[in-house]
Amino acid sequence: MIKKRKKPELLAPAGDLVRLKWALNYGADAVYIGGSMFGLRANATNFTIEEIKEATSYAHNLGKKVYVTVNIILHNQESEQLLSYLKDLEEANVDAIIVGDPTVIDVAIKNTNLEVHLSTQQSTLNREAVAFWKNQGITRIVMARETSREDLIDIINNVDIEIETFIHGAMCASMSGRCVLSNFLTARDANRGGCSQICRWEFDLKDENNNLIESEKDFTFCTKDLVMLKHIPEMMDIGIASFKIEGRMRSIYYIATVVSTYRKVIDEYWNNPENYQYNKEYEKILSNCANRESIDQFFDTTCNKDYQYYIGREEISNQDFLGVIKEYDPKTKMATVEQRNYFKIGDEVEIFGPNIDTITTTIEEIIDENDENIEVVRHPLQIVKIKVDYEVFPDNLIRKKC
Repeated sequence: MIKKRKKPELLAPAGDLVRLKWALNYGADAVYIGGSMFGLRANATNFTIEEIKEATSYAHNLGKKVYVTVNIILHNQESEQLLSYLKDLEEANVDAIIVGDPTVIDVAIKNTNLEVHLSTQQSTLNREAVAFWKNQGITRIVMARETSREDLIDIINNVDIEIETFIHGAMCASMSGRCVLSNFLTARDANRGGCSQICRWEFDLKDENNNLIESEKDFTFCTKDLVMLKHIPEMMDIGIASFKIEGRMRSIYYIATVVSTYRKVIDEYWNNPENYQYNKEYEKILSNCANRESIDQFFDTTCNKDYQYYIGREEISNQDFLGVIKEYDPKTKMATVEQRNYFKIGDEVEIFGPNIDTITTTIEEIIDENDENIEVVRHPLQIVKIKVDYEVFPDNLIRKKC
């Protein structure tokens, strides 16, 4: 086993300023965001330059970082706008840009002081490629999702550069996102932020004579999600610099749950590696906040047909997120809650947040906005009060007991 190195960064997605603050407050060391131009999430809210300035100010006050994606594949019409945009990002004091197109790398390094990270869009998998990009001025490589343990060890031992890997979230049926199915079938360019996720569609199957094959379920070929929770200690020992969570369009509950869970595992191992014990209960927490099955994919190089959905799949809408704590009165021990999903008297719930240990409690009393006792909370964003015997804080979250 390789000697443990510097404590890795936990890097979280943020689709807007609200989610950025949740990610940082729930334990992320850094966030990556998309600006109004040159990013790969065309359907996300994305950040204006003024919002990026606000984001960096907020993060830096916490001693944390902001990276901006500039990772589309450029066409001629964008090249004239590129330098001006990069200068704006430099002025906004971002900590790095994440880049996929060599033109952006060249322009940024020659004309700005921006730190440049190489996007996973380059599908980097070997030490020769890593060494090449380092020589171009890249300071960190976001490895292809298909990189194995052995390749990571080989690269880190042979090239002195920061390595970033994905640890959680959606996978791509193509090679690290280099896909043209969306272009062909919907005229939406996946490599310019418009992916329509063709791999998650359902298809009819036909035989060689073009006859429909009868099946109880339609054909699909989408991947299951990635989860690397059990491998985190080993990945820390390998010397990976940054652990990246996918999902700039995910909810605040998803971000808070995933970030806080990985935060616990990283800290628990780092603080006491000799006595570290993996907590399988964390797997249940992650599983319950997602709507697809998750698996460790390519790390063990055992990826096979069971790592994808081929004949049918089930994506269950998450109902575990029950509410957000808005305030707490220690005298009455009543917490004001903004509802997110149905809950009722007698439900066993968990309250969690960055400033408390997870609390398990049974809902014994609910009071509505008219100061009347009620049995059930079923209206969207309904404001109620519940009895909690332990002190909780604004922006703590309530979920069903796992």
